Amino acid sequence: MSRVIDKNSAPHYFWGDKCSSWILMNRDSLSVKIETMPAGTRETLHFHSSSRQFFFILKGTATIKVDGKTVTLKEQQGVLIEPMMRHYIANESSEAIDFLLVSQPDNDTTNDRTDLE
Repeated sequence: MSRVIDKNSAPHYFWGDKCSSWILMNRDSLSVKIETMPAGTRETLHFHSSSRQFFFILKGTATIKVDGKTVTLKEQQGVLIEPMMRHYIANESSEAIDFLLVSQPDNDTTNDRTDLE
């Protein structure tokens, strides 16, 4: 049987402007993370050459820009970002947001992120 993992036992790191990530599962073919973004934060516009990502909002409202279009995601909503799609996630609200980020293959091991800003 696999071991149980939660935010308290998961490896943690900071990214961007005081954003947090907890790695729930990390394999070459798939990663699953819980991420938190404080109010008023945003990542940089970028794309992945081979990774697809699925963002699923657990708490709050997120704004995602995908290939020039704006998508607003509320709690219990998600969006799939395919490889080569230019995108970023932002928290334009006054409260922190929490979301799941599922990447396939894991973009940390493939190093396929290209920043555009």
